[in-house]
Amino acid sequence: MNPLSQKIDALLERYEEAIIAHRRWFHTHPELSGQEKESGAYIAAELRKLGLEPIENVGGYGVTAVIEGKAPGKCIGLRADFDALPIQEATGLPFASQNPGVMHACGHDAHPAILLGAAMVLLELRDQFSGSVKLVFQPSEENSADSGAKKMIADGALENPRVDAMIGQHIVPGDPVGSISMKDGVCSAASDRFFISIQGKNAHASTPQAGVDAIVIGAQIITALQTIVSRNVGPLDSAVLTIGKVVGGDRYNVLGGYLEMEGTCRNLNPEVRNAMPGRMENIIKGIAEGMGASYTFNYIMGYSSNINDHGMFELTRETSTELLGKENVIIQEECGLGGEDFCFFAEKVPTIYFQTGCRPEDAPVFPLHNGKMVLNEAGLKVAARVMLNTALNYLAQE
Repeated sequence: MNPLSQKIDALLERYEEAIIAHRRWFHTHPELSGQEKESGAYIAAELRKLGLEPIENVGGYGVTAVIEGKAPGKCIGLRADFDALPIQEATGLPFASQNPGVMHACGHDAHPAILLGAAMVLLELRDQFSGSVKLVFQPSEENSADSGAKKMIADGALENPRVDAMIGQHIVPGDPVGSISMKDGVCSAASDRFFISIQGKNAHASTPQAGVDAIVIGAQIITALQTIVSRNVGPLDSAVLTIGKVVGGDRYNVLGGYLEMEGTCRNLNPEVRNAMPGRMENIIKGIAEGMGASYTFNYIMGYSSNINDHGMFELTRETSTELLGKENVIIQEECGLGGEDFCFFAEKVPTIYFQTGCRPEDAPVFPLHNGKMVLNEAGLKVAARVMLNTALNYLAQE
């Protein structure tokens, strides 16, 4: 057990209300990926209040700061993402989003609050550990086409001091408070994004033979693309192809002259991933041109699979088992197909990424990315507790 564990618990108890207040500020003021100017400024201002010297506008609106211990040593990074989603909130919370059509529906309001709380604790203990902790507040995690992690790395977030390892976590509303879950090795899927545009020809709805119906063509493309997973991917390989946005047409009685679609592909096998763009374009081209339309197709390789380092996994497992009890440390046997740009940090340094239970006690459980998703704020302290103890255990290693 970390000799500072009891002090960490006492400090988190003291700062819990502040952590929750931070979380509610972020929840009330959500900002989309790449637009997190106010959130970044809030983080920097709060760090300055603590006496730190944050660096702003790292990889966009990202913020970093360093907490030095009593003596030189290794440096461990703690990461929190803070962008929101284009979702209309429907929770009815008194601190609901004040930005119409934008909501923290993925827990990225909790993450920076947890890290601000961790900073408060570390500053109280800085004369009791060696080495340093780099706080990494990351924007634009939700935009696989413009990863905030990749941009922060390019801007030097892992340097000055050089980061030796990193810890990241994500709240999950389906798991009970007091529990965490994690997986050794590959723990998330490759997450790519694609854009399809079908250009047809407008005509009056009563004379369809005079036009080229992009909407009908798009419907056939959507259906046909699903056969890639069912017929071109082996049954033992995991893959998902989802079209999440379709926009087209001008009026109810006009043949749709255009259709635009956006979607995502998720998979765990690099061979499946690399084959996906070509197979998709074959289908899109065949259907669109065969029915008299033209098309554009843009496939963007987004996030790679996130891979937990075995040594960091074992350290976190041992630490969290002592803190929470073995029954509350869930070791995942299978990998889900969620994407996470923490993978880019994992490509540079040993990392651990775990999930923290925040199941509400008195409200229905809605999944992430749902306008009714709420979380139990008692879980924030648990996430901070595991991160802090694991980080200090890492710094104490020879």
